Amino acid sequence: MGGVTAMAAKLAPVVFVFAAGVVFARRGTIDAAASKLFSEFAFRFAIPAYLLGSLYAADLDRVFDPRAIGSYALTLLLAACLVGGICYARGLGMRGIALRIMAACQVNTAYLAIPVFALLFGDVSPIFPILLLQVCVLTTVIIALLESAPGDGIPVGATAAGRVRRGLWSALTTPLVLSCWLGIGANLTAVPVPRWMLDCLSTAGAASAPIALFALGLHLGGTGLRLRPAAPGEYWLIACKCLAFPALTWLIADAVFHVGHPWLAYLTLIAAMPTAQNLFLFAQSYDTDIDLAAATVVKSTLVSLLLLPIWAALLISG
Repeated sequence: MGGVTAMAAKLAPVVFVFAAGVVFARRGTIDAAASKLFSEFAFRFAIPAYLLGSLYAADLDRVFDPRAIGSYALTLLLAACLVGGICYARGLGMRGIALRIMAACQVNTAYLAIPVFALLFGDVSPIFPILLLQVCVLTTVIIALLESAPGDGIPVGATAAGRVRRGLWSALTTPLVLSCWLGIGANLTAVPVPRWMLDCLSTAGAASAPIALFALGLHLGGTGLRLRPAAPGEYWLIACKCLAFPALTWLIADAVFHVGHPWLAYLTLIAAMPTAQNLFLFAQSYDTDIDLAAATVVKSTLVSLLLLPIWAALLISG
């Protein structure tokens, strides 16, 4: 119990800043619509600056651990197949299956994992390979599944293949991913970067964690934290994301790939992050299960925040 309390104290800044955003939005002190401005600043400037500077200075041999990445990739595959199989057996269409796979398997790296890792470890570099794996593999599969289904609400494009290519290109050229590639490239080629430039990146990046958390709190406080009837299948998706997926990640990393610490803790904590906010954006774009997507993002975020001290205490102290 003492370990959980200690971890809760370490994670208190995460909850405090997130809750401040919720309270400010609920009381109308700051318009919830302003969350988009905070999010844009964090997503397009502060977080990429932090990632770029961190990756440039990182030990890439340690960051890109083949066994650790392989274990997480296998977990993603098994979890996606399991969730997809359950949904298919229930008679859901391809879009419904794709969105539920995304809800159960894709984690919120930018707005929650980065602040949590910065506070717990003072190092966010273990998130980079998982971020790239999600963008380059899982997002590609999700887009392909969404585009393979007929129906309304499909983004404009000549062919499904063309829309898949455009969706993939859009994902691969986000500021987060570009900063990762740029940081890795500069690191591998030993490009000389002036000290003042690294200081600039560090200063900008220092704002990323609190602003991302505050923006998330504003957004959920203004639009998401409402009592609503549970949509069919909502709670089993949240249980998959917040409990089953991190547990499966730990089991495969430990028992199959024999991943030791600290990577065992890194991978499980990343897997314990809530459903990515992109789920709601995808649901809106394809006009599929929008209420389910919104509720899953909100409730998985709240459940993850409650469970994080327990996961951290078990993994870091163990």
